[in-house]
Amino acid sequence: MLADERGTMKLSRNLLFLAVLLFTLSLSHSSFGQRGGQTITCSSNDGRRNFCAADTSRGVRLSRQISGSACIQGETWGWDNRGLWVDRGCRAEFIVGGGGGGGNWGPGGGQGQVVTCSSNDGRRNWCNSFGARPESINLSRQISGSACIRGQTWGVDQRGLWVDRGCRAEFTIGGGNWGGGRPQGQIVTCSSDNGKRNWCNIPRGEVRLSRQISGSPCVEGQTWGTDNRGLWVDRGCRAEFMVR
Repeated sequence: MLADERGTMKLSRNLLFLAVLLFTLSLSHSSFGQRGGQTITCSSNDGRRNFCAADTSRGVRLSRQISGSACIQGETWGWDNRGLWVDRGCRAEFIVGGGGGGGNWGPGGGQGQVVTCSSNDGRRNWCNSFGARPESINLSRQISGSACIRGQTWGVDQRGLWVDRGCRAEFTIGGGNWGGGRPQGQIVTCSSDNGKRNWCNIPRGEVRLSRQISGSPCVEGQTWGTDNRGLWVDRGCRAEFMVR
């Protein structure tokens, strides 16, 4: 009788352990699905609106623009219950899902919203900034050859984010790591004062252009970048960079 009781207790403990293990694995899988998301490339190759099948119930974020034509949320790309759509030559990689119900995809989220804004005709153009505060909007990557300088060729007013005089760039709206007001990293100013390539020492980490100071354009891969010597600037680029 005692042997039977001991066998029953051992079986119960094993079943309890198995149940706890399965529950833990289920939570881990669920968390991965919420954070990971799916990358989709969607293209308007003919300049017309094109729909790409996607589950948009948990949000969509532009990850990397591929086309020369601007990808501007609400104007040349967006999503509805049919899926993701692009228009007027926009072609880009998008991350679908992974937002945990949208919490990390809006202006106040952890990753921030990436917006490409372009002054294609050399005139001032406004882009949707989702009502975010000016200090939470930062230049992430300049695309144009024309300089993007805060307060001169781009900025924020009551109508939203604006660009002017040929500036075309990606801007990050909100986001705890790179958004204005809550930077987590080190600011480094690097200058090509003599028009030649100059290297600046930086700590190890990811580098982003935070604020262009020079009139000469700072374009990643052309007039600034990183190599085994550190952060470099060239052809008159002078800017503040955030390293984290």
